[in-house]
Amino acid sequence: MPVYVFACPICGRFELARPMARAGEAASCPECRREARRVYTPPNHALVSSKIRHAIGAEEASAHEPRVVSHKRGRPLPHRSEPSPPWVLH
Repeated sequence: MPVYVFACPICGRFELARPMARAGEAASCPECRREARRVYTPPNHALVSSKIRHAIGAEEASAHEPRVVSHKRGRPLPHRSEPSPPWVLH
């Protein structure tokens, strides 16, 4: 059963395991019993390969703190000398 994060306006965040069919429903806080709304979080990527985890982390970081590029890096792609298909006009 998936675990979801909820936020109580008084007590803060807490986790709750519930069926996926009830994922969007509000929950009651286990401490004060007030209504808490679900906080949408990314899925747990613990079982994903390290390369994919790194790519996800870089994507999340770039959304908030993009790196500034001051010069070109890498090599240009090699020119391919494949013939053009007959339907391509030059």
